[in-house]
Amino acid sequence: MEFVAIDVEIANADFSSICQIGIARYTSKNLSEEWKTYVDPEDFFSPINISIHGIDESTVQDAPKLYELAKEIYHHLDNTVVISHTHFDHVSLNQAFAKYNLRYPEPIWLDTARVARRTWEKFAWSGYGLVNICREVGYQFRCHDALEDAKASAVIFLAAIERSGLDINGWLQRVKQPIDPNYIQTIKREGNPEGCLYGNNLVFTGALEIPRREAADMAAKTGCNIQPGVNKDTTMLVVGNQDIRRLAGHEKSSKHRKAEELIRKGQDIRIISEKDFEELVKLSDEV
Repeated sequence: MEFVAIDVEIANADFSSICQIGIARYTSKNLSEEWKTYVDPEDFFSPINISIHGIDESTVQDAPKLYELAKEIYHHLDNTVVISHTHFDHVSLNQAFAKYNLRYPEPIWLDTARVARRTWEKFAWSGYGLVNICREVGYQFRCHDALEDAKASAVIFLAAIERSGLDINGWLQRVKQPIDPNYIQTIKREGNPEGCLYGNNLVFTGALEIPRREAADMAAKTGCNIQPGVNKDTTMLVVGNQDIRRLAGHEKSSKHRKAEELIRKGQDIRIISEKDFEELVKLSDEV
């Protein structure tokens, strides 16, 4: 049995702005190789992101660009089962490679959040974040370091294998099956419990390139509940493509400013661009 675990950190709300990559390879359930590097994203660093992972412009001053690391990344990911916790790392790599017109790596992706939701009944519908699951299995790690997060994903996967009795091939099939086969979706605007982003409360802000009604339907299909405004329950803010470049300045919407204020107070909110949201939806349709 062999697989690779990966995690990335990003400089701002644009998923292509990768500033750190962590990769851990496991062979026969043991850590056999690890690799971590800072990356110069050739982009600005958002204060919010810096507060989360502690990486800023000075950290990556002499770091390689992503295109300089492509060969190394291909070596680790091509023709390999690659795990990550949720689709966010998958999307980041996709967007970053597209930014440089590079061939995208060719792994077989497996989402450990989907694995966890099918392994531990208490996390089937909520609370399946990396920290919560690691706490459940008794694993401590330094969150928001790419290599540490990658290893944490691996620990979750190995614990799920032991608990379920399924091997890698078994899990590649199981994640395509419903968590609850008795569930039938009847209300389109409520988050689909079988969706890979179920449990997220999503808010849209700014000028979207797709109609808001269509965007809301897309989000509900993936499991997100749609909120009209940012509040203590919000977990994701989608910023319109036309507004995303404003993140480097001060022309942010009131929803955007409130989300950042809540993040500073400790609330876990992901701020993502409209194009990254569309990519998340696209990937959720493929699994």
